[in-house]
Formats: sequence, structure tokens, C-alpha cells
Amino acid sequence: MFPGGPAADPAGSHHERRIRSFRPRRGRVTPGQGEALRRLWPQWGLDIDGLSRIDLGELFATEAGPRPDLPVVLEIGFGMGEATAQMAAADPGTGILAADVHTPGQGNLLALAERNGLDNVRVANGDAIILLREMLAPASLSGLRVFFPDPWPKKRHHKRRLIQPEFIELAATRLKPGALLHCATDWEPYAEQMLEVLSASPAFDNSQADGGYTPRPDFRPLTKFEGQGLDKGHLVHDLIFRRNDT
Repeated sequence: MFPGGPAADPAGSHHERRIRSFRPRRGRVTPGQGEALRRLWPQWGLDIDGLSRIDLGELFATEAGPRPDLPVVLEIGFGMGEATAQMAAADPGTGILAADVHTPGQGNLLALAERNGLDNVRVANGDAIILLREMLAPASLSGLRVFFPDPWPKKRHHKRRLIQPEFIELAATRLKPGALLHCATDWEPYAEQMLEVLSASPAFDNSQADGGYTPRPDFRPLTKFEGQGLDKGHLVHDLIFRRNDT
């Protein structure tokens, strides 16, 4: 659809299929989003094909050269990218590697990054599990954000939820000691599962002394989606856990 842009199935048959925690979504792309994909994907985009290890310093290189010392946070699922762009603008000294499968959102985030001069945003297309497992080096990330993942509310679909013990074990191998794993959801049963899974992991410590949820920090913007949920009476739970030295 977009020559040189994100691939429809970047990993193809290179890696085993598994139960997916996301629904692949191409969606309707506006002319502006399509133009951003065509122009900016070769520079700021990454297909998650699982075939090679990423050099994050090279990935976030600018005209001044590679940035090997840039701390990088992985964000899994960014919607249309507005909150991601706000966080990138507020913290230009941190790189955000934003992964999603929603083509309109990918184009929108690229357009926002260009419009606001954000050279600390890179957009990844595909399965974040493959990205973590095959393409990122151990202890290479300074943070991981999972905001409002699909709650898969039906009981028979709970196995599709991203925040599971196996995922947390994998994430722990890719996070540096002291890195923050930050989740947020407005689906209370999923919040309870997140808290249970994270609290059970020996690799993470809850940032809350009482072992519970965290008040929404100022650095996580209030999104339009979240505002709509709050208007409907939904409770939003943040969980911030720190990677320990184990």
C-alpha cells in the first residue's frame, strides 16, 4: 500500500505463530498519514521481522551521528500517537521506540514527530514479543510502557492478554536494572491481573510502598480515550514497577 512503508506481515513465516495479544489492523489511512508513511518510514520506521539484532544507538541516530548513550523506552501499543508525542516532547533526552500494528496510528505518530521536531521517536511495526525476544539485546531498555492494552474481557480470551508471567519474564531480560515497567488500564479485572502477575515476579519491585496501584504520574498524559472512559465512570489504574538487580 505504501512503497517503502510498513509491511503487512513483517515477521512472515520466520518465527513460530503463537496466541496473539493484538488484532492486526490496517485501517483507513488519511492522505496526510499516508504521506507521512511514504516519506518518513524509511528514516524513522522499523519492521519487526525478527531477523536481526537492533543497534539502538544507530536506530536513533541523527545528522550528528549515532547516539549509543541515549536511554530508550519501549512503548507497546500507542493508538494514534498523541500521548507518545507529548511524552517525547517533554523528555527529549529519552528515545521512545513505539510499537503498534495500527497503520493509521503509525502514520499519525510519524507526522506528529516531524511537525514537532521530535528526533527521539522511532515507530516499530509488528509483534512486540518478536521485537523483545529476537531483536533487542539483554538489558538494552531503560523502560517499558504498556498503556491501555486490549483487555480481552471474555474469559476464553484471557490467554490473549499481554501481561502474563511469560511476558514479564521476557521483559525483565531486556530491561536494565532500575528501569521502570509502567502499565495502565481502565479494565479493573485486568488491572487486578497485572498487579498479581507483576507482584509475583522476583525481577520487579512495586514503586508503591503499600504494594498497590500508583496515582497517575504527571509524565503520562491524559489521553482522549482515557478521558472518555473517565466520563463514563471508568477507574484507571497505573502500575509502576522497577527492575531490580536479580
